[in-house]
Amino acid sequence: GRAPEERAQHSGPPLVSTMGKRTKKAGITGKYGTRYGSSLRKVIKKIEISQHAKYECPFCGKVSVKRSCVGIWDCKACKKRMAGGAYVLSTPAAADVRTTLTRVKRNAKLA
Repeated sequence: GRAPEERAQHSGPPLVSTMGKRTKKAGITGKYGTRYGSSLRKVIKKIEISQHAKYECPFCGKVSVKRSCVGIWDCKACKKRMAGGAYVLSTPAAADVRTTLTRVKRNAKLA
């Protein structure tokens, strides 16, 4: 064998991944190939990215809420299960309802 000093030196190719990028803009919808049309794939891409993302838990504050099935979201950290939107944890309509309820409660306290 070679001496330990020689073995320690690395003279081969760089130790970084030289794997090529698989998709340029298809991303998660690359699995659909050329089917269904680009406009539909773009819409689905937005939806699939949001439904597979992790969200911040409103109870414990950690970014560990994932979708378990349509409208059901589980926090891996505090084990809470909550209802939400089909593709996102909180929908714009739900946010409107929340603000309206807080305004109604605040007005009820004042009156």
